[in-house]
Amino acid sequence: MNNIPQKSLQDLEYATVLNHLSIRCNTEMGKTAVLELTPYKEKEVLLTSLKRTHEYLSSFTNNNQIPNHGFEGISKELQLLSIENTQIEISGFRKIAALSATVNLHIKFYQKFKDYYPSLHEAAVKIEYTKAIIQEIESVVDKFGEIKDNASNALLTIRRSMVGIKSKINQSFGSALSRYHASGFLDDIRESVVDNRRVLAVKAMHRRKVKGAMMGSSKTGSIVYIEPEVTLQYSRELSELEFEEREEVIRILRVLTDFLRPFKPLLITYQEFLTEIDMIAAKAKYADEMNATLPEISDNRELFLKEAYHPLLFLTNKLKKEKTWPQSIELHPNNRIIVISGPNAGGKSITLKTVGLLQLMLQSGMLIPVHPRSKVCLFHNILTDIGDNQSIENHLSTYSYRLKNMNYFLRKCNEKTLFLIDEFGTGSDPELGGALAEAFLEEFYNRNAFGIITTHYANLKMLANELPHATNANMMFNNRTLEPVFKLILGDAGSSFTFEVAQKNGIPYSLINRAKKKIERGKVRFDATIAKLQKERNKMEKTSSALKSEEEKAREEAKRLEVLNAKTKTKLESYQQLFDHNQRMVVLGNKINDISEKYFSDKKKRPLISEFLRIVETENSKRKKKTAKQQKAEKEKKQEVAKEVEKKVEVIRQKKKKEKTLQKVKEQIKPRPILKVGDRVRMNDGKAVGSIDVIEKDKAIVNYGIFTTNVKLNQLELVEAAKS
Repeated sequence: MNNIPQKSLQDLEYATVLNHLSIRCNTEMGKTAVLELTPYKEKEVLLTSLKRTHEYLSSFTNNNQIPNHGFEGISKELQLLSIENTQIEISGFRKIAALSATVNLHIKFYQKFKDYYPSLHEAAVKIEYTKAIIQEIESVVDKFGEIKDNASNALLTIRRSMVGIKSKINQSFGSALSRYHASGFLDDIRESVVDNRRVLAVKAMHRRKVKGAMMGSSKTGSIVYIEPEVTLQYSRELSELEFEEREEVIRILRVLTDFLRPFKPLLITYQEFLTEIDMIAAKAKYADEMNATLPEISDNRELFLKEAYHPLLFLTNKLKKEKTWPQSIELHPNNRIIVISGPNAGGKSITLKTVGLLQLMLQSGMLIPVHPRSKVCLFHNILTDIGDNQSIENHLSTYSYRLKNMNYFLRKCNEKTLFLIDEFGTGSDPELGGALAEAFLEEFYNRNAFGIITTHYANLKMLANELPHATNANMMFNNRTLEPVFKLILGDAGSSFTFEVAQKNGIPYSLINRAKKKIERGKVRFDATIAKLQKERNKMEKTSSALKSEEEKAREEAKRLEVLNAKTKTKLESYQQLFDHNQRMVVLGNKINDISEKYFSDKKKRPLISEFLRIVETENSKRKKKTAKQQKAEKEKKQEVAKEVEKKVEVIRQKKKKEKTLQKVKEQIKPRPILKVGDRVRMNDGKAVGSIDVIEKDKAIVNYGIFTTNVKLNQLELVEAAKS
């Protein structure tokens, strides 16, 4: 993909988006890289960047959150590694170790969750994983940023000697302090520290009586600071050891620096990797704030932005808690150019900028605030002419500047271009400027470019209506209140509502009529026709919306009645079955009653049994006899149900067992209160509350009022402590 002109980036406020991104970076290097970001030139690099941003965004909503990637830049340390016989400071080594540890953490993380983050894993797997850098630095530098005593044998020997000398200094100084204090030569403060050495605070009148080196005096001169003679020799030895220590530390740091020199390319890779991760994280945070998503990237020439928001306007309104109106726009080979018309302040320019800025953001690897079912293609050139382009520096008028810009468009415009022009043709005589704008538009059309323009010129609206692969569009206005609705409607040109808006703003009607007489009658009629068409369209849309709503309600009511009808039918069938069964039982009962009365009167058992058996056989003949296969299936079904019940019972049993075990563990972990006489208590598995009368060893006598009982202390829990 080619470079996109700097002017297009300026017109579409691309720098503002980059500033928003930089605020969301964690590192200084990430902020710098983001501010230098431009649309990608290679398609594969762009697609990879979009995938990684989308993967990082998904980490905000799953349980596998990406680890922290913060780091301090090591550019200065990398420069020192390029120069022989140099050494890195201790703070630099700590930054290098932290950088290496962070990269190692990311490499292991993406390896573990490569199924969740395949594209990020692809970037991490190319980087060498090594602990050598961290281990070598940690063998020399401790966590407080100090050189370890055992960094070398020589340093260990020197520091041990220093500890011994310091001990001797303290002992000799202590004895001198005691002696001179007893003599009354010292001031009340007795001692002080000068040049990191302990000194005696000697009264000025006694300074000749104290042997040693004078290190200074107080501001008033009443106190002289003297290092005792007995500590001087040890102090000299300590100074020599401190010098040797500094030399040994420098040597160790140079050796460590030399060890890191071969790792310089790897450290550069580490820094670049974490900088890239910081940029991706910033893009993901930005996307999350404006509900952005990754639309489908099409290889065909088609652009369908569904419910697209201008990102800067969306975030500004979000802070103000105001509504932002989305737009839906579609460009494809059969609809390459859209001409948007209508009154000012209706949202034409915002719609234009929305398309351009979203395309720039996408081609820079950012997700965009559109519906997930949106579809976009990639453009080699995005050409814009938006805003007042008067150039004071070059002494160019607005129209001259626009003509110069159109000349640039003619050089660059082709089938892989998206052009966006606001107020096309303005800046000159309306008829002459409109004619030239019409010629430009025809040329862009013949070159198969995609584009969106806004205009008030009637000839451009007519041209869009005549060209087969171009279309008119308008920003909806409420024709009654003349307030903008901020909705783009494709298919019809928009009226400028020039006279209507003037009348609404209080311009006298007589003045408006005079103005109408000054222009061609046909133009007024044409504009009035457009306005009338817009009003009719608005009415049709409202009617269509109302009909859809009614249709939806009717559909829902039909579904509800259908469900209700099915339920009623089922209930009726059940009632019918119940009624038939009851009727049969009544008939059967009457028959049994008849033979019972007959037996009551004649007491003959044989006819009774014969009649009863006949009734039973008659009833059984009505029943369907189950086959062996049906009986087996029924038996198996009963067994399956029994097994399922057993399983559920076992699950409940295991659950209760776990809960009981957990309760016991909690009781064991929970610190038991120390019980004493008079405490109100109850047993662990009981509800009755009593008071402790006597405690003997691990048992207590609990008084429940009616009776007393002997209970172990570990079986009791405290309800209320006795009042002291």
